[in-house]
Amino acid sequence: MPANTTASSPKKKKGRRARLLVIVLVLALVAGVGYGTYWSISTVRASFPQTTGTLKLDGLRAQVEVKRDNYGIPQIYADSDEDLFRAQGFVQAQDRFWEMDVRRHMTAGRLSEMFGSGQVETDAFLRTLGWRRVAQQEYDTKLTPETKKNLQAYADGVNAYLKGRGGKDLSVEYAALSFTNDYKPEQWTPVDSVAWLKAMAWDLRGNMQEEIDRSLLTSRLTEKQIKDLYPSYPYDRNKPIVDEGGINPATGKFDPDAKPSGLSGGDSGGNNPAGAAQGLNSQLAALSKTLDTIPALLGPSGSGIGSNSWVVSGDYTTTGKPMLANDPHLAPSLPSLWYQMGLHCRTVSASCQYDTAGYTFSGTPGVIIGHNQDIAWGFTNLGADVTDLYLEKLAGDSYQVGAEVKKLATRKEVIKIAGGGSKTITVRSTGHGPLVSDRSNELEKVGQKAPVSNSAPDRGAGYAVALQWTALVPGKSMDAVFELNRAKDFKTFRAAAENFEVPAQNLVYADSKNNIGYQAPGKIPVRAEGDGTTPAPGWDPKYKWKGFIPFDELPYEYNPERGYVVTANQAVVDAKKYPYLITKDYGYGARSQRINDLIESKIQGGGKISTEDMRTMQMDNSSEIAKRLTPHLLKIDVSDSYVREAQKLLEGWDYTQDPDSGAAAYFNGVWRNVLKLAFGNKLPKELRVEGECLNVRPADSSAPDDQLTERVRECGQRDTESAQPDGGDRWYEVVIKILEDENNEWWKSPASRTDSATTTRDQLLARAMEDARWELTAELGKDASSWSWGRLHQLTLRNQTLGTEGPGFLQFVLNRGPWNLGGGEAAVNATGWNAAGGYGVNWVPSMRMVVNVGDWDKSRWISLTGASGHAYSAHYTDQTDKWANGELLDWAYSAQAVSQKTADTLKLTP
Repeated sequence: MPANTTASSPKKKKGRRARLLVIVLVLALVAGVGYGTYWSISTVRASFPQTTGTLKLDGLRAQVEVKRDNYGIPQIYADSDEDLFRAQGFVQAQDRFWEMDVRRHMTAGRLSEMFGSGQVETDAFLRTLGWRRVAQQEYDTKLTPETKKNLQAYADGVNAYLKGRGGKDLSVEYAALSFTNDYKPEQWTPVDSVAWLKAMAWDLRGNMQEEIDRSLLTSRLTEKQIKDLYPSYPYDRNKPIVDEGGINPATGKFDPDAKPSGLSGGDSGGNNPAGAAQGLNSQLAALSKTLDTIPALLGPSGSGIGSNSWVVSGDYTTTGKPMLANDPHLAPSLPSLWYQMGLHCRTVSASCQYDTAGYTFSGTPGVIIGHNQDIAWGFTNLGADVTDLYLEKLAGDSYQVGAEVKKLATRKEVIKIAGGGSKTITVRSTGHGPLVSDRSNELEKVGQKAPVSNSAPDRGAGYAVALQWTALVPGKSMDAVFELNRAKDFKTFRAAAENFEVPAQNLVYADSKNNIGYQAPGKIPVRAEGDGTTPAPGWDPKYKWKGFIPFDELPYEYNPERGYVVTANQAVVDAKKYPYLITKDYGYGARSQRINDLIESKIQGGGKISTEDMRTMQMDNSSEIAKRLTPHLLKIDVSDSYVREAQKLLEGWDYTQDPDSGAAAYFNGVWRNVLKLAFGNKLPKELRVEGECLNVRPADSSAPDDQLTERVRECGQRDTESAQPDGGDRWYEVVIKILEDENNEWWKSPASRTDSATTTRDQLLARAMEDARWELTAELGKDASSWSWGRLHQLTLRNQTLGTEGPGFLQFVLNRGPWNLGGGEAAVNATGWNAAGGYGVNWVPSMRMVVNVGDWDKSRWISLTGASGHAYSAHYTDQTDKWANGELLDWAYSAQAVSQKTADTLKLTP
């Protein structure tokens, strides 16, 4: 018999009492709407995992131990690979099966089976992309037998947990779902795990949104204005990741020590023809709107999504060994995307090869980011341009390529709907990829009025739009996960990276022998023509992909002379020194350069970097745009005493965005209004935030603004998390480039009901300061001295299914918050917000870790939420307060350290 079936050790009594009090309150609320008899304490507790005692697990060869600490973080000990991954599947299902089940339905385009007809259009788009089909092809044709064996063992462990369980025995969400749906979970399969990497790739796919936005801008802005809004990367100010090396002409491989050839990789063979370069007209908004409905599992698209990671050589650390930091910036979710875990072979051998710990994905075996006994590694988004949209000329069931007419590939997909019924869709594809324009009535018209060159084929009923994307080609990324977990040195690390084809990520490296390094992996296309910044003419064969950048020619570094490597979504390598185009839409380097500056200041001052220094750097709240803009704001002669009271907050401010800072609150209010006045109100409706309406010039009018006699009412259409201007570091660069030009055209803003028109920089800044004063008065009160950034900049954690779409009482049960946060857009402490949509936090450092290489038990880590996905578990959000305060937890790794931290032990037996 198990010693305890509810995971309550003596160390947790206080947490349990608090939890039961909350349960009583929730039950009282639920009873008020008629569910009290069903939602009993036994219902809430039924799905809590057993974490002590002994359980039989079918298929095990020998006993496995699962040791959990006070935060419920499990460390698994086994004697074979199969036992290790079988136990991993079982344990993750204990804590996170609802999350796993929703993910696999999303990746397969089967959300309607769980949540009903409201998800049919989302499912249709996901079926069109075909993530699950590609994952099946990967499993069938690409993955090694060893990887398949590990995937199968993991699936067997999940299914062992599901055996005999259903509904409330799995989670509170299933109990709630049972009111409207007789849904029952299916068995887990290895392909369910592989498919999750496709979802990861989707949210990290590169510049697809920018490609759409550039095209939409053509309806309102000139080519020069669009170029202003997408400035070139500031290589002279913000260092790329790799600042030395190039392709060695003798070997044809990238050599970190080689002298660059001076080739420019900026255009990859040329530009789009004049007409096609302008892209699609405003009807592309339909595609953008469809993209907004796809679950943003990793984060909203735009300049914010990314991560920080850096590694410092032992020559500059207090331990004499390297230190590695990583904090991926992703969408806040409850539970967090990450699941902390240790996977330990009691004795590492040919039959049991793993002794690794770190951050895993629920539903996927292995460790994604972390360390083993020899090396540590971290990820940030490389941002490579791995997607292209193609205009396609259709005629019936055919499409045109040069002088040839080819047949569309088609397949039927049946979408089953909860409660009965189904919908059948036809997915059509060209040689470039699936026709994403088939997924709504509006999208059928995409390209109907797209400006194209004179050499384009007859428009007819319009052009369709196809998506070419590297993730739709079967690959070996799942192999790479296991290879990384087993890697022993830089050579085996790079061999693993070669198989990490999608999503393309920056990989940082450190090992116990005091080596550090970096590798840019990924399948990155080489375009025969065009630069991937706007939709390409699919009928022109010159615009096809002609292959991928060879792995040996991708940038890497090993023990660079400067003694550290920083990756934070900045440019990988100077485009003038590298012969291939990786992307034209990198992040602009505000975060990465700040990290570089912090490390260099410590080293140049003769100091050594400690674990605490690494943690402090992760929490750095400094605003680069505030440093640039605030001096100009303080020079504005403000006559209104009410606005002057707010302006005084900026005097003596050090540009840090702490949660209790009134100056940070006011500056960000001003920044939001500067962007709105200078840029936002001039963008087409397809990019502006939904619901915000303006009186604009008619599309067919050529009269100067001051002579217009009539304007048209036009309302924004974009989701608040992807509207523009979002305020990220691209917009920093836009403003920096015009800041000293007092009479730049962008500073002109039309008159409003209360304000006269602006024609100069200072006039617009003064108006933005006044607008921000009134806006923050409404948000925070009249007394500016009581303002604080954290009261504006709040994080609410929401369950990503029933916590966003369920009835109000259920959202109360599943969601948590708010928390008042510091940090901000493009700060190292990257608590992102969209300046077009408001001040609320919409992406975060989803975890933070600092690895002490070689002295692993002195490493530190934290997660956004907690280990458990069960709403009333003590470990649902037990790390969030510490995360918000910038604290880190001890990260035990050695058997001795794990034993000292163990609060509960569960023995799994054959």
